Amino acid sequence: MRRLYSFVTGVIAIVAILALAMFFMEKQTSSQSDTKSLVIYNWGDYIAPELLTKFEKQTGIDIQYETFDSNEAMYTKVEQGGTRYDIAVPSDYMIDKMIQDNLLVKLNKSKITGLNHIGSEFMNKSFDPGNTYSIPYFWGTVGIVYNDKMIDSPPQHWSDLWRQEYRDNIMLVDGAREVMGLGLNSLGYSLNSKDMSQLNQASDKLSHLTPNVKAIVGDEMKGYLIHGDAAIGVTFSGEAREMLDANPHLHYVLPSEGSNLWFDNLVIPKTVKNKEGAYAFINFMLEPENAAQNAEYIGYTTPNVEAKARLPESITADKAFYPSDDLIAKLEVYNNLGQKWLGTYNDLYLQFKMYRH
Repeated sequence: MRRLYSFVTGVIAIVAILALAMFFMEKQTSSQSDTKSLVIYNWGDYIAPELLTKFEKQTGIDIQYETFDSNEAMYTKVEQGGTRYDIAVPSDYMIDKMIQDNLLVKLNKSKITGLNHIGSEFMNKSFDPGNTYSIPYFWGTVGIVYNDKMIDSPPQHWSDLWRQEYRDNIMLVDGAREVMGLGLNSLGYSLNSKDMSQLNQASDKLSHLTPNVKAIVGDEMKGYLIHGDAAIGVTFSGEAREMLDANPHLHYVLPSEGSNLWFDNLVIPKTVKNKEGAYAFINFMLEPENAAQNAEYIGYTTPNVEAKARLPESITADKAFYPSDDLIAKLEVYNNLGQKWLGTYNDLYLQFKMYRH
């Protein structure tokens, strides 16, 4: 009986040792796999594919590229924590929210090379003071696209959008901050106003814009304006760049009274498994040669000064996309308004959309 007990005990011990050995082997294999791969979570078609291949060849790290179509969708996936992401590319206000919710890794600046290539005017913004958590990737503005074949007098200012001659000919990007923003800007108010009187004035003024609004749309605006389905669109500069490249009769205007200055930045989410690979990728994208190639492919504006110098003059000379320092000073980054005020903006915007119908 004792021999049987000893035998059973021995078998259990051997099974336990084997299970423990397999656990550590799997953990080591998983760890090695983590360091040989990098999961990037980015907007769709927001990096030159050749750069991903180049990074893989240089580092031996395999890239897994996943995409999202809104900051909110990206936030939800990272916040849930069940999926690994080593690099993400959120926008300014969402970076602020992710910092507050402890979803980002504080950057170790000693591991980052090439930060000096970024223009000082694009650093230390309100959503990430000191760039403690994020590195500028692309920036841009919200402005007006128009078709010179479809209108006689092109719009130059936000207030021009109310002209009767534009009746049923304007498309607006579907965004509360953008639409409320053009209303606020047209009155000389801040895009981040928390003054209810100002917000109500903007809302009232927007209600008088509805006869001119043909549609409120998303990405499909590009196709509509390229094919002449509307004469005017209010949209992001990067989207506008694609439209202008496809139709020579389209032009982009950045109103001189001011607009939104937006940023998409590289961050390391809390879900990271390959920190060294993440830093390698950030450094790779900070290299002027790579940043210039990326900017030329995407069409968005690079914050990398040396990269800008490498771009064709036909691109950088366009003041609508590379505005003067004086105009940049009039642009505003969207602040994280907090749940109460964001709800107010959303409610007023929904009211505007319903009023159209």
